[in-house]
Amino acid sequence: MATAAVTTRPGQVLADLLPASRTRDAALVAGGAVLTGLAAQVVVPVPGSPVPVTGQTFAALLVGTALGARRGFAALAVYALAGVVGVPWFQDGTAGWGGASFGYILGMLLAATMVGELARRGGDRSALRMAGTMAFGSLVIYAVGVPWLMAATGLSFTAALAAGVVPFLIGDALKAALAMGLLPSAWKLAGRRG
Repeated sequence: MATAAVTTRPGQVLADLLPASRTRDAALVAGGAVLTGLAAQVVVPVPGSPVPVTGQTFAALLVGTALGARRGFAALAVYALAGVVGVPWFQDGTAGWGGASFGYILGMLLAATMVGELARRGGDRSALRMAGTMAFGSLVIYAVGVPWLMAATGLSFTAALAAGVVPFLIGDALKAALAMGLLPSAWKLAGRRG
């Protein structure tokens, strides 16, 4: 039996399949911020690195992809701003804008926006496209996080790569594999119900 194709307008993301309203958008933005804050509490320290492995990068990329660029940006902006003013939902229940890993949070804000735009262009519709979307989002996070790490700790570029990128590559691959299953499957499920 053939699976029905998802009936969508060009430029849709998963969140657009829900009935449109400002209340929907506000709930999605708040939910995306909360999901990222909860995922940040999944912390695995990395020996020799001031930056731990957390679930927040996966959540940020998932939020951006599912909500799209505008709502993804808004969700990560709420997450970042609330954390800066004292909500203890950065990694390990911390808050504030300083520290070695805050650049990664800023990178997640940019990455959520960019993967949201890729999703609008179909970057979440197949496993292969989703792998590329996740890889691109991770690169964006590193592009902002590593320079911040260097500035915050005085590490050289090589040392910052060793402490702030290399230990996370396997986790990034696992997160991409999970996303490769989740997002395209969500589109297939939506197509069966559409």
